Amino acid sequence: MHTQTIFELSQEAERLLQLSLHNLQALKKMPTATFDETSLPGTAENANVLPLHFSSRGVEAQQATLHNELRKITRLEMVLAIVGTMKAGKSTTINAIVGTEVLPNRNRPMTALPTLIRHTPGQKEPVLHFSHVGPIDALSQQLQTRLFKYDREKLAQKLEIDKDMAGLLDRIAQGNAFDKHYLGAQPIFHCLKSLNDLVRLSKALDVDFPFSAYASIEHIPVIEVEFVHLAGLDKQLGQLTLLDTPGPNEAGQPHLQKMLSEQLARASAVLAVMDYTQLKSISDEEVRRAISAVGRSVPLYALVNKFDQKDRNSDDEEQVRALISGTLMKGQINPTQIFPVSSMWGYLANRARHELKSQGRLPHPQDQRWVQDFAEAALGRRWRTADLDDIEHIHHAANLLWEDSLFEQPIRKLLHAAHANASLFALRSASHKLLNYTQSAREYLDFRYQGLTVAYEELEHNITRLEEDMALLRTSQERVRDEIAHEVEEALAAAETFLHGQQFEIVEAIDAWFHEGKLVRIARDSKADLRLNAGLTPDQLILEDEGQAQIVISKIRSGCETILLAAQERISRGLALRFDELEHTLTRSLNDTMRPIETRIKEELNHAGFRARISFPAFQPSTLNFNTRSLFTNVISPEDVPAGQAARASSVRETVSRWLNNPSWGWDDYVVTRTRYVIDVGSLHQKLINHIAHFCEQIRKALAAQVDVSVTAGMATFFAEFSLSLAGLQESLRDSLAIRQQNESSVLALRQHLQHCIRTANWIHEDARLLRDDIQTLFAADQP
Repeated sequence: MHTQTIFELSQEAERLLQLSLHNLQALKKMPTATFDETSLPGTAENANVLPLHFSSRGVEAQQATLHNELRKITRLEMVLAIVGTMKAGKSTTINAIVGTEVLPNRNRPMTALPTLIRHTPGQKEPVLHFSHVGPIDALSQQLQTRLFKYDREKLAQKLEIDKDMAGLLDRIAQGNAFDKHYLGAQPIFHCLKSLNDLVRLSKALDVDFPFSAYASIEHIPVIEVEFVHLAGLDKQLGQLTLLDTPGPNEAGQPHLQKMLSEQLARASAVLAVMDYTQLKSISDEEVRRAISAVGRSVPLYALVNKFDQKDRNSDDEEQVRALISGTLMKGQINPTQIFPVSSMWGYLANRARHELKSQGRLPHPQDQRWVQDFAEAALGRRWRTADLDDIEHIHHAANLLWEDSLFEQPIRKLLHAAHANASLFALRSASHKLLNYTQSAREYLDFRYQGLTVAYEELEHNITRLEEDMALLRTSQERVRDEIAHEVEEALAAAETFLHGQQFEIVEAIDAWFHEGKLVRIARDSKADLRLNAGLTPDQLILEDEGQAQIVISKIRSGCETILLAAQERISRGLALRFDELEHTLTRSLNDTMRPIETRIKEELNHAGFRARISFPAFQPSTLNFNTRSLFTNVISPEDVPAGQAARASSVRETVSRWLNNPSWGWDDYVVTRTRYVIDVGSLHQKLINHIAHFCEQIRKALAAQVDVSVTAGMATFFAEFSLSLAGLQESLRDSLAIRQQNESSVLALRQHLQHCIRTANWIHEDARLLRDDIQTLFAADQP
């Protein structure tokens, strides 16, 4: 590593960051109307829109970003932000990366507050530092007062009170404060669970959680622990830290979207954890939208978790990489930086190998539950406790599970590379943030300077035209909303017609299979007795041999699945095509509507406008799943019962019955074992038809819901940003107009001040560009 060069570059980055903060402080002192976004109409829609760069709120955000970069540069710290939806397996992925369990897993949001996990060589047992605990203690006192008069039964109607929540309520009632330090996995789990339960409790009691007190990265909890995968590696100049971020709308807190965006913007790199089974869902799209916003200034990586759920009809590794890189992320992420994995398998395998290396054997499964999960994943569902005594076999099974998890690739290509080049990642992050700041500062300062140089009458004219533009925006918003509603209505109607036609074709094909010779041939080949009902359609197949009955069921299932899988593929392609077209149509409608306003702004104010893009969650084969497997499970009972007595459904059949929302129905209606084996094909046929109808109805509902959410969110964000930008321009022009009405010496002084700030911003921008180029040269030199 180029130690001396990195030291010199860090000194230069620190100088430029200090100079930028000084320059930003000078901007704050300029005469201004102190534009306040919260005074705009439609504040609720604007709540999650990032602030204009040099509004009062925007200046604070810029200062926080620059201070954060300065803090990282002094430590040469790379912060790898990890983001994902609640059920994507983010906590499991972090545990797999760290190599030990540092974050708890619960089937509910677990990251209401961002948390840092810092690689600390030699720190074998994790320790959590929570120095900025004051706002949480103050919140606990508020909740204690509120709970004193609050009925527990009433609270239970608004909030699930499990064991953890009950413990937290008792803790608040007793006035127990949070500690500033927690040593060991279990105390850390308890602290993080309590923090997340505090968020849920605050929401239920209508008490504001102090999120703003933890906007600064130095105030959030920090876990220090040695990453198992980095243990024993050579000490590097920089420091690697993971940032566990809240997912979009986690814990029912919509404003966490803004917190997420701010945290991602301050990271050195971003790792998105995506759910292989939900790649095109609405929740996954929210994550993609968040990381796309920062993708131009920080490196992006993706772990596609739950790849162990892949079956023979699913996309393989290369197809997943192509889908995410091209279709979903529009080329913003390199396919080589996308890693399909099983985080759970990776975590379990590595933890087992670590225990075998350090302790010589695994803990007893009753003492540590993860051992049970490992044994089931590595040895199969029929494992026995005695199997764990064969150490050589367990070690081999752990290695195979690690290999199957595919986690070796991201560990080597991402974690090891990030550890070795942490200082370069920190420097590159600082250079990009500096370039972003100076670009924005130059545009703003040039705009303000122009306001002091154009003719007074022209300035008044521009303000008037901007007022007209804002009125036109409101009118256009109503008009385009009607146009888009019409387009959506037509698209859904076309989709309904398409689905109805597909459903008819599927049912027709299934009917033909059962009625037009296929079943007769199977009966003849199997030497089965085929009984017809009163309508002369197949009703029952009767066989003398159980094994032959199993073969018949397998053939029926294979024939039906061939039909259904082909239909599934047709529906998937058809819907994807229709909604790609709708996405382009709506985007074009918004752009066409805004173009006159944008053109006027560009021509008269020389300031760029916005471009709109509505992105629909695309449909994929994994969401269009007929799930016929359960219809053909346990169709034949191996039990012998007296004639006339119906066999009781086994526990497996009861599970299938509950899945079909008919607890009283069992597979015994299909097959009754006496001296022969009876398959009720007529009833099975009808169940398939009902299942197809139910499936198509669910698709109709999903279409309407997804389109509604996508259009509503896309339009709200687009118009909020456009309106906010126009309002900011208008206020800047009014500032210039107010200053022009002062005496000439004041105008001259401000003009000189602006010129000085512009020169400074230009110097910083040029030096930051050179810094970025030097860092890129070092990155290239370190590539194998």
